[in-house]
Amino acid sequence: MPDNQLPLNDAPRSKHAQLTRPHAGEFGRHELAILGAPCGKIKELAARLLPLLQPTLRVAYVDADHAAGDDAAQGGSGGQDAILQAGAAAELTDKITFTRLDVKRPLDKFSQPELLQHQNLVLVNGNHFRARQQLVILDPAKPVEKKLDRLTDVRALLLPEGVTEVPAYLQAHVAEAPVPVLSLHDTAAIADLILQEWHAAAPPLRGLVLAGGRSQRMGQDKGKLSYHGQEQRAYAAEMLALFCQDVHVSCRPDQITELEYAGLRPLPDTFADLGPLSGILSALRLDPNAAWLVVACDLPLLSEVTLAHLVRHRQPARIATAFQSPENEWPEPLITIWEPSSYPQLLRFLSLGYSCPRKTLINSNIELLPAPAPEELRNVNTPEEAAQVRQELE
Repeated sequence: MPDNQLPLNDAPRSKHAQLTRPHAGEFGRHELAILGAPCGKIKELAARLLPLLQPTLRVAYVDADHAAGDDAAQGGSGGQDAILQAGAAAELTDKITFTRLDVKRPLDKFSQPELLQHQNLVLVNGNHFRARQQLVILDPAKPVEKKLDRLTDVRALLLPEGVTEVPAYLQAHVAEAPVPVLSLHDTAAIADLILQEWHAAAPPLRGLVLAGGRSQRMGQDKGKLSYHGQEQRAYAAEMLALFCQDVHVSCRPDQITELEYAGLRPLPDTFADLGPLSGILSALRLDPNAAWLVVACDLPLLSEVTLAHLVRHRQPARIATAFQSPENEWPEPLITIWEPSSYPQLLRFLSLGYSCPRKTLINSNIELLPAPAPEELRNVNTPEEAAQVRQELE
């Protein structure tokens, strides 16, 4: 039984399906408010940090423009150009070196993460917005004594020049957990702390064997074929267990009993008739906060060495880490680590009418690796191919 499903008799009654929600704050999974200083100093710190963070992470910055609001209140345009003033609800402009989207739409807890879903980290002006974690500048011009309710998870205290002590009220507020104290001008140390904590928070890795296909060309269940003295789906699950905290086997509902009898952990498809995408989406629905190492059950030549190479070169800042196909430049979606950020991307492509996971990978920010042993990526789909592989393995 999937981990997040209760027996029918024990499940609480609900009008809607109970879904596991992604860990997200106001603007994204990883967000950091900077507060305790005038807005100009906060933006200046963000500008200093970006060159050090950007090589590793995609970083967004969130701020407010109250001057525009004041202008609108006095009858001005409020920063809107002629098209928006004429009534356009949105204006998309190709600025050649970047793209600008101006939208007449209020920010809220649903639209904010959607607008920034492709970012690895969001830096936020904490004078205007909240974020799950905070950097606090101890600027005497902007004390945070009346903003302690915003300091829910302080990651560092930053001392401007001339400030040497942490105020007693702040020491008491953060007393339960030690908080590093850094110089506001030590940009490298602040960036290093941010990067260390981002990497430490990388999603756990869970395993998924795709074994719910109909195996029509093979004429029998490919997952039940034996190349290594046991069913291939069990063999693949054992290999994934070397790298993952647990392993599920993606399946059709009618396969649940036989998989449980075989000692495997079935994960029935909750997205129907989408081919391998059904299994990937079902896994991300089960746990949208984990990265899923997905392997098809028809790869009898795949080795632990190749899987270890994939895991060792995993890039959690990308939506996926995949091998390049030995036949072309495209990624192999069925030997891939799918990060949590891939879930909305796969659903977006599905909403556009694409059920091919490779299509999503081709058009997304992924880490694409040359396979150390390309011959191991060979799918076995027919009896003739299976016989050939058994001969090679002898």
